[in-house]
Amino acid sequence: MAQEVTANKARLVVDDAFEVAPVNNRLFGSFVEHLGRCVYTGIYEPGHPTADEDGFRQDVIDLVRELGATTIRYPGGNFMSGYRWEDGVGPKGQRPRRLDLAWHSTETNEFGLHEMVKWLDKCGGNELMEAANLGTRGLQEALDLLEYSNIPGGTALSEQRRANGADKPFDIRMWCLGNEMDGPWQIGHKSAEDYGTLAASVAAGMRMMDPDLELVVCGSSSHEMDTFGRWEETVLEKTYEAVNFISCHAYYFPALKEDGTRDMGSFLASGVDMDGFINDVAAAIDATKARLKSKHEVYISFDEWNVWYQHDEPSRNPEGIGNWPVAPRLLEDLYSVADAVVFGDLMITLLKNADRVHAASLAQLVNVIAPIMTEPNGPAWRQTTFYPFAVTAEYAKGGTVLEPKLASGTYDTAKYGEVPVVNSVAVRGADGTVSVFVVNRSLDAEQDFEIKLPEGLFAKTVTAQTLHDDDLLAKNTLDNQNRVVLHDNDTASLDGETGTAHVVLPPVSWTALHFA
Repeated sequence: MAQEVTANKARLVVDDAFEVAPVNNRLFGSFVEHLGRCVYTGIYEPGHPTADEDGFRQDVIDLVRELGATTIRYPGGNFMSGYRWEDGVGPKGQRPRRLDLAWHSTETNEFGLHEMVKWLDKCGGNELMEAANLGTRGLQEALDLLEYSNIPGGTALSEQRRANGADKPFDIRMWCLGNEMDGPWQIGHKSAEDYGTLAASVAAGMRMMDPDLELVVCGSSSHEMDTFGRWEETVLEKTYEAVNFISCHAYYFPALKEDGTRDMGSFLASGVDMDGFINDVAAAIDATKARLKSKHEVYISFDEWNVWYQHDEPSRNPEGIGNWPVAPRLLEDLYSVADAVVFGDLMITLLKNADRVHAASLAQLVNVIAPIMTEPNGPAWRQTTFYPFAVTAEYAKGGTVLEPKLASGTYDTAKYGEVPVVNSVAVRGADGTVSVFVVNRSLDAEQDFEIKLPEGLFAKTVTAQTLHDDDLLAKNTLDNQNRVVLHDNDTASLDGETGTAHVVLPPVSWTALHFA
């Protein structure tokens, strides 16, 4: 925009007349995979002091409700590409134990589809986003799972579901057609041509049974995949008319520099890469739509995103032919203040692209690179990343994203070049209030942030909450569960006559402002 800003000032103009898109509540989805302790001793732990009659931890249910998670993707993930859904239904004592090749673990199958549906109901009726195995399985198995789940009765599989305790169908509307099939690490990895052909066949078959399903086809599992772009074009060409979404997956962490320190400047600008990823995939969608002369719309499901230290010790799989543990501690990253600020920036980026991104799943929900941590037979607590998710979900659900007109200084990064110091988005709530979410990416400088509110918004109050700590590496741990929390930002002020607000943003911080 044409405004000028100084190095330590930024300005956001919020115009009620320019809308990006309504906020789809599926943007606040999450992800439960049979990986590490996400399920076992995470959401499910019979014998825990808070466990209910189904073995679900009530302390975790309470935190999931507080988090505001909506659609839950299940059961994977890499796990799903070798999963036989039949193993997780029926009497628990008769369910087989299987080797999980994806995470080198043993799956007991004590928790399966019925348990997941029941758990979601206890969390407040969250939507289930089911994934079909297109790694080791295909069309028939997907049709069997759909019949079992969605047909009311009168067939062998629907009657089996009823006999297993679910008289009413699960009515699952959103389905993933495989997972990360572009990745050589994936069980049943396929070329774009082979996967696109299979996905098109499965989609067509599923729609013959239930034509109103919402189907997600696999896009690239990373913006940096060698096949990125070509994969999207090939898969969309084969599946476009039969699917509703194409997936994006992205994880971020601060890379190690030659001197052994972390590249925090680039890390704090991770939202720049996510934004570019979304724009590139949107371009592939538009190109395919034009090429096919289609009137059909395909949106993006960003159904895996987070900060993840993929190469650090907690992410190393068990090894050895005789070492297949049950629910090992895997991918249990403890998140710092800096991680939470990046996390909040990624949420801002998803909102800014609400016209193209209609669903997103934070990976994952409990213990595994998650906002909620638990200790077996012990407490559950909030990670630093819990707070940006919960507050954004509270204020943005049901709202409308307003086109951001942001002026900010820039700084140089090794990975992304010149990037804005400040990133921000405004959302008009369903009740007419306005919320602004903003990050200061600067490592050392405060930012004086000015907000020009929409004409006619007679805001009387402003509340501001900031996540910041002088120690960028401060974390919440089992021994100190509330080391990092949100704080009221008492620098926030509002001039009702001019409709202008000001707040000071500390370096490396995430802030939410709410005007009522």
